[in-house]
Amino acid sequence: MPKTDHTGSTIPRLFGTDGVRGAAGAYPLDPPTVRRLGAALVRALPRPRGGGENAPRLLIGRDTRESGTWIEAELARGAAGEGATVTSAGIVPTPAIAYLTRSMAYDAGIVISASHNPFEDNGIKVFSGRGEKFTEIVEREVEAIVADESWSVAGGAAVSVSQGQSVSAYLDHLRAVFPEAAALDGFKLAVDCANGATATVAPGLFASLGFDALVIANHPDGYNINRDCGSTHPELLARTVVERGCDVGVAFDGDGDRAIFVDHRGAVINGDAVLLMCARQLQREDRLRGNTVVATVMSNIGLEIACRESAITLVRCPVGDKYVMEEMLKSGVSLGGEQSGHIIFSEYLYTGDGLCTALNVLRTIARTGRTLADLASDLTNFPQVLLNVRVREKVDLQSVPAVAAAIADVEARVDGQGRLLVRYSGTEPLLRVMLEGRNEHEIRAWAQEIIDVVKEHLA
Repeated sequence: MPKTDHTGSTIPRLFGTDGVRGAAGAYPLDPPTVRRLGAALVRALPRPRGGGENAPRLLIGRDTRESGTWIEAELARGAAGEGATVTSAGIVPTPAIAYLTRSMAYDAGIVISASHNPFEDNGIKVFSGRGEKFTEIVEREVEAIVADESWSVAGGAAVSVSQGQSVSAYLDHLRAVFPEAAALDGFKLAVDCANGATATVAPGLFASLGFDALVIANHPDGYNINRDCGSTHPELLARTVVERGCDVGVAFDGDGDRAIFVDHRGAVINGDAVLLMCARQLQREDRLRGNTVVATVMSNIGLEIACRESAITLVRCPVGDKYVMEEMLKSGVSLGGEQSGHIIFSEYLYTGDGLCTALNVLRTIARTGRTLADLASDLTNFPQVLLNVRVREKVDLQSVPAVAAAIADVEARVDGQGRLLVRYSGTEPLLRVMLEGRNEHEIRAWAQEIIDVVKEHLA
């Protein structure tokens, strides 16, 4: 149920499954709202506000989108009006902000990014002083503060943002993930930086570990982030790996919190296979706490079966790495993630980290002596179909009889033989229909039946 304020009015939702997101310049990413959000974030912090030693310290980072600079300035202006001091780390991956916020004792970290979306979009993600994404409870508190008309954003000119935070501590933290890097001497690695935030750190990191990495999509211009490259468009990486004879390819998304892999044959390896190979490696080292892995409802049922064969319990949660994080914190487990490549190794950080994931996969290859293709073959995927349809509004599907009937009909057909999941995207006006079963042609036709009814009534 939507939250209401003291007058009974509904409080507008700003945060989706991965922060605030939308078209840069349009609500809620217009300058006045961004400025107010910056002030509200400071008001939501648990420590006293004010100048001097009590002043809250915020760390901001961004990806390579051209709108990131002015959004950073407006956030800083709003936060400074509430007495905060703001430091920018510049263009850095999202997990760098999470790590540095925690390790450098900032009160909160803010990332300006729309992840895998095109450059026209942008977003705002917020991390607590512990380096964890804000929970839904805190996000609702911030939304309530933004909606509260009893206060105004302080006036004044734009503020100066310090540019002094180095990412060297984050890179040292990553190098410690893979101390055995020398074991892969001569290993040929291709790296796709998506023309995004990892372009500032990935080439140097892999070079420092001794890799002669072939780096592509590492010339951002403010507009080419994720354009035909990165984790959502791995075709360029796959061609590069095959044509240049690489052993492994890794593609990051625009803000570097996810990674997708390509084996030596050019086959794409998603997050499910990564979860399985890393879970088994951690289990062998007695580092898989509770012999449990957290995955979302989108992970293939084949992952669940393979985990069971290794006496590993798979716990499912809603889609979104913040929900993976919350379940991991609640269960105290060390590994969780999404099929899309958001993988969390809580021993290092409670947020998805593409570079950390890449190093753990490379470490697993080194420790087992197996190729990526061989490791990925341990996962037998059931056929899975995912179809999207754009909707004009996100209504309760059960309130539309024709749509509810179509869903119920398909659920009856797959009962005991697969899975159906129908959900709205948390970041776009889309309805997603996911079906798993033994016959791909059959389940694709069933998914299309639902899509056709949704188009008729909700598109």
